[in-house]
Amino acid sequence: MEFLTWKVEDGVAIATINRPPANALSRGMIQEVNELLNEVENDDAVRVVVLHGEGRFFSAGADIKEFTEVSDGAEFTKLAEAGQTVFERLESFSKPVLAAIHGAALGGGLELAMGCHIRYVAKDAKLGLPELQLGLIPGFGGTQRLPRYVGTAKAAEMLFTSEPISGEEAVQWGLATRAFEAENLVQETIAIAKKMAKKSPIALAQAITMLGYAKPASFYEGIKAEAASFGKVFVSEDAKEGIQAFLEKRAPQFTGK
Repeated sequence: MEFLTWKVEDGVAIATINRPPANALSRGMIQEVNELLNEVENDDAVRVVVLHGEGRFFSAGADIKEFTEVSDGAEFTKLAEAGQTVFERLESFSKPVLAAIHGAALGGGLELAMGCHIRYVAKDAKLGLPELQLGLIPGFGGTQRLPRYVGTAKAAEMLFTSEPISGEEAVQWGLATRAFEAENLVQETIAIAKKMAKKSPIALAQAITMLGYAKPASFYEGIKAEAASFGKVFVSEDAKEGIQAFLEKRAPQFTGK
């Protein structure tokens, strides 16, 4: 794989995202996450998966340059649906998947992390969904998963302001489970994963299945609506302005059209 490497240690597959400079979430990377799940699903040597980023970030967002290659709203909706499918598989995967988040998990990067069963964070990490700053909305399940963790009002604030929260705040709001010093994050996450790896794989898989029943049917309705809305906003003049402003490193001037 081009962007993901992994090794197995005491029953834990330690997977590393490596797509410099910011580990931006491209279509190729999303596909490699799916390939990783294919690789470890029936591997008895792997009982838990840890996902973390190489370099300065976990993943600082989607690959915005790829958005300029999308021709219309229908294609944008399909792009969202493809990502949603992989992240839904991640969330229902039969082996625990833990995200170790340092630096930043923004936009699609946070949506990837929210698809994991558990998130551990560096205290100074930044987590957020800044898509509205681009005249867009989250498209990989973010509008549906974030409120489940932080509540509707806090999710609304994070979406409407585009401002991230820190790793410590993420723990306080329920978006993450524990916060560590950045230099200890991966080591601490792997240590927890190794404890999980000692459990019965059969029991772990059934526990994951049972936790899935806590997800209401309306979640899937919301996911479908999110993909459609993702395509709808893409064709707006505001979206074009937001994407261009991002690429030109300037503030966008939205007109409501």
